[in-house]
Amino acid sequence: MILKRYFSISIIAICTLFLSFTLPDKLLKKVNKEIEKTFDVKGCNLKRISINDSITEKLSKTTNTNHLFKIEKDKLTIGFAYVDKAPSKTDEFDYLILLDKNLIIAKTKILVYREDYGGEIGSKRWLKQFIGKKSSDKLKYEKDIIAISGATISALSMTKAVNSFLIDLAILHKNKAL
Repeated sequence: MILKRYFSISIIAICTLFLSFTLPDKLLKKVNKEIEKTFDVKGCNLKRISINDSITEKLSKTTNTNHLFKIEKDKLTIGFAYVDKAPSKTDEFDYLILLDKNLIIAKTKILVYREDYGGEIGSKRWLKQFIGKKSSDKLKYEKDIIAISGATISALSMTKAVNSFLIDLAILHKNKAL
């Protein structure tokens, strides 16, 4: 009886752990749509990248390595995707960073914005400032990335999130995790 109970608890724990590393269906659909548009491909696979703990320790606390994926089509890597959340004034928003196979930003996208104000950070015009950035780039808000009146907190937050990701991307690349 005790063994059966232990087994049941173990199965529940493993399933919970496994499911916590996947994206919610609604978010996954948006991510797949952006991948298809950006890379002009249909039917690709997202595979979560497993990062060694010794490398994870070197990363900033802001990059969630459980949200880093390899984009594959017919077993060939076509790029990488990173999905995470960043704070806005009173809530947070979900964003996506797509990298080409050379680890250069191909697209950024605000997937879900939960505030009444500041949604301008989701505009293609503003987000295209991040396209072409690579791990060696250091972004400064109001210098490299233009400010948005009425979306100051969210725009600064997105800039910081991309900047942190680029710094960690350099570490991941240097340690051959990507």
